[in-house]
Amino acid sequence: MIKNLTRDTVLARAEEWALTSPQRLRGLLDHDSLEDGQALVISPCNSVHMFFMKFAIDVVFTTGEGKVVRAISNLRPWRFTRIHFGALHAIELPVGVVESSGTRKGDDLSLERPEEASSGVD
Repeated sequence: MIKNLTRDTVLARAEEWALTSPQRLRGLLDHDSLEDGQALVISPCNSVHMFFMKFAIDVVFTTGEGKVVRAISNLRPWRFTRIHFGALHAIELPVGVVESSGTRKGDDLSLERPEEASSGVD
């Protein structure tokens, strides 16, 4: 689950992580849409392109600690973002999530990379 801790809102209930080079290159290219509650977290990533995409998305760039560097609404196919220095993750979400969650630059998100989740200390 990805939660905006600053605003106490949920961005996604289920996320997939793209951590390898092939996963990051593929991104959402083989998808027709993102369902409500889904997210793709691309890491490391500080810029995205929408070339060959079939649908628009919202994108949130965060630091490794989950601090929002930039939140973009309705990024349409055939567009791209600038490089967001300081960002480590790009969270791709269905259109409308940035607005409905109130997510803004400076907010703190809960993010847990898959290897962090499985290597917890008991």
